[in-house]
Order: sequence, then structure tokens, then C-alpha cells
Amino acid sequence: MMPVLFVSHGTPDFAKEDSELTKKLNDIGNKIIEKYGKPKAILMLSSHWTTVGNYVQETEYPDQIFDIYGMPEELYHISYSVLGDLELSKKVKAIQKLKVKTDNSWGIDHGAWAVLVHMFPKKDIPVVQLSINELYNPKDCYEAGKLLKELREEYLIIGSGSVVHNLRLTDWSSDKGTGECIAFDNYIMEAVRTRNDEEVIAFDNNPNSKYAVPTTEHLMPLLYCLGASVDEKVEVFNNVQTKNAISMTSYLIGNNE
Repeated sequence: MMPVLFVSHGTPDFAKEDSELTKKLNDIGNKIIEKYGKPKAILMLSSHWTTVGNYVQETEYPDQIFDIYGMPEELYHISYSVLGDLELSKKVKAIQKLKVKTDNSWGIDHGAWAVLVHMFPKKDIPVVQLSINELYNPKDCYEAGKLLKELREEYLIIGSGSVVHNLRLTDWSSDKGTGECIAFDNYIMEAVRTRNDEEVIAFDNNPNSKYAVPTTEHLMPLLYCLGASVDEKVEVFNNVQTKNAISMTSYLIGNNE
């Protein structure tokens, strides 16, 4: 059974970064292939594809989406062209409780390719995106993740977002996090590490939640990932806060074998 990953993609320029954080992502990608074998495909839950209801891409050739604005020109020339996987799309749609429909109007967005370009630079693993359901509360996302677990026999589930993501308070010149950023990131990290999933689901009770999570879409992929890996062991990596109000903390959740 494949592990589950929650990866912070930070800001779009992370795609062109060459740092300890991106090297760690590459290490994690290699580790997964060495330990579990190359995934048949990746099911990606990106915070940048939110829909009213559950939708999945069902195409052999998904587009790469440059859903970024005002970024350096070189970002628009990063190519991460991969195949889709029709079999995976059909298996997602076959999970009756999710009531998933097909939507090919989107594509592989920067929440996906900004991390995959570092993790799997060969571009030889197909990718299918499943949308984040705007109608879901945190508990709903967690329960939806449980329904996805069966896919892990062949497929790698990746959630891409950020535990702390407040662009209104971002300082692009800062390489650190504020006290509120660090405190909330540590709160979530301790809950994830100890598998106190209910604490993560109830993140809004934390006094720093309004600072760290002004909108929920960047945190929701983590809830899907936790639901898909209940009680399994967690490896924390890239535990870094930056630009005042962004967390890069990421999680590899194994299968306890």
C-alpha cells in the first residue's frame, strides 16, 4: 500500500527554487519509489481547485494550468506535462458516497506542478486531480479521505496546500514566520504527529486559527490525507515557516509496515 503525502507548496516561485526544502522533496520522491515502487498514478488534491461538489479529471492528456499572476516570467516556462490515468478517474467516480462527476475544464495547476517538478522530475507518473469540495466542512473532508484509502493499493495520494497561508500578511522579504504562524504550525504538527486527528479537525478552536487560516482551502487537503491514513505513522519534513505567514511543513504518512 502506498503512503499518503501532504506537501506545502508555499508560493508559486517554489517551483523554481533550489534549496534544502526542494532537495528534501526530491529525497521523499526517491524514497517512495525505492520503498513502495513507482506509483501507478498520483491522485492530487490541490488547494487551487475548489468546486461546489466533487469533481475529477478524466482525460488522458490533462492541461498544465498556469494559475499564477504577477510572477517572474521564468515560472510560465516551467513544463510539467504528464499523462492522466483514465482507470484511476473511473475508480474515483466508482466511490458512490462521494458522487464524483467529471470536469476537464481545469488541469494540473501550480499546487500540483510546483511540488511534483521537484519530487518526480522525470514526469513519468500520470496525475489525476480531484477537487476540494467547497461545501465540505473539515470533518466532511476527513470522512471523504477515508473513502479514498482503498485507492492506495496502487496509487499515491498527495494533498498540496499549506497549514499556514495568509497572503494578506505575507512579507516577501522575510525568511521567517511570525509568532502566530509558528504557534499554529506547531499546534497542527503536534496533533498530526501524535495522530490526534480530532484536534486538526477542530483547528478553528485554536486562538491563532484566524491568522493562520483566513480561508480554509489550503488546509483542507491535509484533512483528506489524514482521513485516508487513520492511525498511521507520520514523518514530518520541511518544518519551516517563511514570509511571515506561510508554513512549508509537510507530512509523509506511512502504512506502518
